[in-house]
Amino acid sequence: MNPDSAKAQVKDSVAYHTLDTAEVMKRLNTREQGLSPDEAAQLLERHGRNVLKETQTKSLLAKFIEQFKNVMIFILLAAAVLSGILGEWTDTVIILLVVILNAVLGVIQENKAEQALEALKSMSSPLARVRRGGQVAEIKSEELVPGDIVLLEAGNVVPADVRLLETASLQTEEAALTGESLPSDKQAGELEGEDLVLGDRTNMAYMSSSVTYGRGVGVVTATGMETEVGRIAGFISEADSDVTPLQKKLDELGKYFTFIILGVCVVIFAVGLLEGRELLDMLLTSISLAVAAIPEGLPAIVTIILALGVQRMAKRKAIIRKLPAVETLGSTEIICSDKTGTLTLNKMTVEKLYVDGQKADAGSSIAGLPGSERLVQAMTLCNDSSIDEGKETEQTKSGKAILGDPTETALVDYALSIGTDKRELEKKYPRKGELPFDSDRKLMTTIHEVEDGRFRVLTKGAPDVLLSRCSHIYADGEVIPLTEEHSRRITENNKALADEALRVLAFAFRDHDRLPAEISTEKTERELVFAGLVGMIDPPREEVRDAVAVCRKAGIRPVMITGDHRDTAASIAIRLGIIEDDKAVLTGRELDQISEGDFAGKVSDYSVYARVSPEHKVRIVKAWRQKGKIVAMTGDGVNDAPALKAADIGVGMGITGTDVAKGVSDMVLADDNFTTIVVAVEEGRKVYSNIRKSIQFLLSANLGEVLTLFIATMIGWRILEPIHILWINLVTDTLPALALGLEKAGSDVMARKPRKSSSSIFAGGVGSGIIYQGIIEAALTLLVYYWAHTHYNEGVAVTMAFATLGLLQITHAFNVRSNTKSLFQIGWFTNPYMLGASVISGLLLVLVIIIPGLNEWFGVSHLSGLQWGIVCGAAAAIIVIVELVKIGLRISGKSKTWD
Repeated sequence: MNPDSAKAQVKDSVAYHTLDTAEVMKRLNTREQGLSPDEAAQLLERHGRNVLKETQTKSLLAKFIEQFKNVMIFILLAAAVLSGILGEWTDTVIILLVVILNAVLGVIQENKAEQALEALKSMSSPLARVRRGGQVAEIKSEELVPGDIVLLEAGNVVPADVRLLETASLQTEEAALTGESLPSDKQAGELEGEDLVLGDRTNMAYMSSSVTYGRGVGVVTATGMETEVGRIAGFISEADSDVTPLQKKLDELGKYFTFIILGVCVVIFAVGLLEGRELLDMLLTSISLAVAAIPEGLPAIVTIILALGVQRMAKRKAIIRKLPAVETLGSTEIICSDKTGTLTLNKMTVEKLYVDGQKADAGSSIAGLPGSERLVQAMTLCNDSSIDEGKETEQTKSGKAILGDPTETALVDYALSIGTDKRELEKKYPRKGELPFDSDRKLMTTIHEVEDGRFRVLTKGAPDVLLSRCSHIYADGEVIPLTEEHSRRITENNKALADEALRVLAFAFRDHDRLPAEISTEKTERELVFAGLVGMIDPPREEVRDAVAVCRKAGIRPVMITGDHRDTAASIAIRLGIIEDDKAVLTGRELDQISEGDFAGKVSDYSVYARVSPEHKVRIVKAWRQKGKIVAMTGDGVNDAPALKAADIGVGMGITGTDVAKGVSDMVLADDNFTTIVVAVEEGRKVYSNIRKSIQFLLSANLGEVLTLFIATMIGWRILEPIHILWINLVTDTLPALALGLEKAGSDVMARKPRKSSSSIFAGGVGSGIIYQGIIEAALTLLVYYWAHTHYNEGVAVTMAFATLGLLQITHAFNVRSNTKSLFQIGWFTNPYMLGASVISGLLLVLVIIIPGLNEWFGVSHLSGLQWGIVCGAAAAIIVIVELVKIGLRISGKSKTWD
């Protein structure tokens, strides 16, 4: 055997599901007795161990340094240096602490994201039973190689990707990998179609899935990173971590500031030298101007506003793992959602029944139908699930914890909900024989002792198969011959239930005077009495339909992406209001036929994708992002992880989600409720709106400072010292800006369309507001200084200018609460944090002026009552002027574009 050639064969992505057993064995150069120990050792050396490779991680130092690669951080560091040059060491220390804290938080978040691959590794099976050299042995799963013959039975975790050679009623649970809510039936025969998605490859078993029923024998076709789970791990490690819209805007803001600050400083410095002023004097003036222009507190304030948003969202069951995700949610335009467990309950539920020739909803009473007793009896007794004694749960209608196959537990739960307890029924009618379910015959039969020493055969299975075994029907409380008309009506109702995407089971019975001597499908499962049909589905969450409606109103498009079948996906999507008909549904196989270029143009034509693979999910997310959309992706399975990471924001499920899905997510839903996403979007919009208000406030204030200093310098006034600017920035900027971050959301926050990712942070009146409000602040400050300089000495003029500029910024914070609504509409007292911030900031500003010794250190002097009156009048004037501007905007009809 040539290990090199074997390795090459495995890596060629052979479609093993399409090959017959002999060809599979030939391709893998193995045999029924398994590989010899020597052959396995050679292959292990060539292929490596059957484990998921760890990505090369950065050192903590490298991660820490990367946090500083940001324009705003560079400006902050420059501000720290400049403050140090001016001797303001307190300001320097504060700025550096903010920068370091941001870096530490960034490193912590990055480390959390790297836990996803570790979670994937933990899903693999520690041990595997293999046949080597004709002997069955138990080995570590990491020692498996392609060509190994693996033995599987119920309870095992599949240790590698396996092509099945033999099966006996084998079922595997693949929900985390394929998105299907039910265990998959497996068989050994070859299949047609190389492009079958994972969920349709019924002769394959995949690494990390679990065997829920039966047994099987298979040959390993791929190990480690070559498995389907390994490929997902590769997607996770390769996916780029893009910056969020807010980070892009702040970087853009930082670049603007760099050019503006440098330009202003150069002009001031040059003009001063031309006027013959001293070099050192002009250098200090330019530096003070630079300090005035830099919004030192902006990154810290943005971080705090985001953190406050995180706390509010945590109380509403949305756990944010990465701070910028809060703001990204607010701009979300597309929500790509997994179906199973996200839009649905991830548990099978009886929805409709057909009994006594009538179709009934599960919620309605069937007690009046004579055949209902026999049907419920068959549902409950021909059933291997069990009720967990003493345990309660909210996951079932009955409130009882039920163990077993999802389909069977749904039947028992329904019976409990209408008053039939399986435990009591089993005591009354004990099981005396059985024919286990078999995927070939698609039936299950149990035999029970009933009244008068008689025995009852109960059978359930596929409707078409079971109906062919029936000769009679139970109708109106009696057994009558099954006619063609009966069969036609049963078939029609079966089709009607199936068309609603329900999984349909048929039930039948037959009474015997004595226990059958031979229990076999030929002797026992014949001449049965048809009892009825039961339709089941993994139902949509009740609250999701309303959440979808809110999304549409908010301009957000919900898109369902699932591994489930087309009809099931379409039915659920129609019920939830995601689509109106099945024309907007595309399957994974159909998607494979569309080129990348064509799909980018057609992606908006589809709102539901069925039978998709992990690659398809990533492709769909990327196609929407290529159209410039902000995309959120929700999911709970391993199969969702690549798409969760590829999206602008990944949303994992906290209860049903795998560690892998949660590990790559930006946000985790603590209640697995789709409605919580809508709550998070609302909070995200509120956070972004408040961040914009804080930015508008800080930049208009800083512009007012820059213009004041610039104009004063140009005309030869020494109006403010660097210490004055630093104190104003520290005291009168920070607290009001934080208070703006706690502003309540407007009632129409979810009635607006999401902002475009390309839209500027200065759009919607923010940029215009910064400019005209900054000019007003500068004009009022200069006017007060000019008046004071005319009537009093230089010290009083400087003090009044200092007090005016500081108080102007405090009163102006109230203006920024809305660009169009009047303060009288909003209410002066609706944001108590703003009132508190204003009082504290105002006191700190006033105390510097009135406390002896402290005022001398700041270079200011006491003011008279008249002087304080003029200062306060100027501070109040900005509210009057901005209110007049707002009135003009409302009259002109421009208010909609300004808020």
